[in-house]
Amino acid sequence: MLTLGVEEEFLLLDPVTGCNVPVAAQVLDALPPWARGQGRLELRRSMLELVTGICTGLDDLRRELTGLRRAATETATRFGARLVAIGATPVGEQSPTVADKPRYRAIARQYGPIAEDEACCGCHVHVGVADHGLAVQVCNQVRVWLPVLQALAANSPFYAGADTGYASWRCAQLQRWPSVGPTPYFDTPDEYDRTVDTLIATGVILDRAMVYWYARPSARYPTVEIRVADVCLTVADTVLVAALARALVAAAVERVVVGDAAPRVRDCLLTAAHWHAAHEGLRGTLIDPRSGAACPAWDLVEELFGLVAPALERHRDRLRTQAGLIRLRHQGTGADRQRRMLGQAAGLPEFLGELAAQTAGGASGPAAPAGGDESQPVAPCGVTRGG
Repeated sequence: MLTLGVEEEFLLLDPVTGCNVPVAAQVLDALPPWARGQGRLELRRSMLELVTGICTGLDDLRRELTGLRRAATETATRFGARLVAIGATPVGEQSPTVADKPRYRAIARQYGPIAEDEACCGCHVHVGVADHGLAVQVCNQVRVWLPVLQALAANSPFYAGADTGYASWRCAQLQRWPSVGPTPYFDTPDEYDRTVDTLIATGVILDRAMVYWYARPSARYPTVEIRVADVCLTVADTVLVAALARALVAAAVERVVVGDAAPRVRDCLLTAAHWHAAHEGLRGTLIDPRSGAACPAWDLVEELFGLVAPALERHRDRLRTQAGLIRLRHQGTGADRQRRMLGQAAGLPEFLGELAAQTAGGASGPAAPAGGDESQPVAPCGVTRGG
């Protein structure tokens, strides 16, 4: 079984105004000792990152995510803030200075106003692939499917106090950074390394950790890191994204081992597919980078599920993942749910309170498919049934 680890970034918001509050350092210092060691400061002083340990099963991952979110939620309230799992700053960032770390100060000097953009939060899934050359080939294999994963995880419709019309404004906002985007196709690991070295030598990026491609061999861990997702509104959503990411990597490893060539698609089509996924989420169509054609979003979700179903089965994740996709088909993405919550709330404080409750309380896994239980066989596809 391939190992899993997840990094989640969260916003700290004023419970009345919804503005970002720069108290991440105080919250981190006040976390319980067991959680403090798994917390990190991010570029913005209104962001807190929480990192799981190495997990093998989804139950372990869910427990870690839940415990970390609840500990940070309780601690944030002591500093007058709500911990919220949404991908982009919904109202405003009144203190755009970077966190007090040498690397972040260097980033601010190099990138100027880009480094002052309002905070945005992602979910990064690490899947254990220790061999660097294999990791590069896996990234070649998975790149065409990452727009689908991006659409599933879209959770940032609001920015500057307004609905952007995007499902993932975070993905649109991050395009100003020079190393954000679809992973290029590399024929060899040496080509990958030379390219990254060139980006560093020319000053485009400061170090290997600034390779922000949507899939990359991690600069820090022996993993493939999938970086395309917004931070998910609930733990159940995060577990679903992590399960699909692991299965996608596992399926890619198998294709590499048997010598199946990765599909070569034009970078411009991948870029278009990611923009379309960020704009639409799962509301309508997605672009299939292999053909360049738009097709119903859930048709591509169905195809992705069929592709990774054997890997899900090997990891004992298939039924839970299928149930999670059916739940998402009925409930909508995080962006869809945010829009509904705002429409139903009496005002901004109530909306923020509901977001915080979803962030801290999303501990339960997705329900089993209607009419069945986890012990009964379920067809490997059929994720759109009942929609």
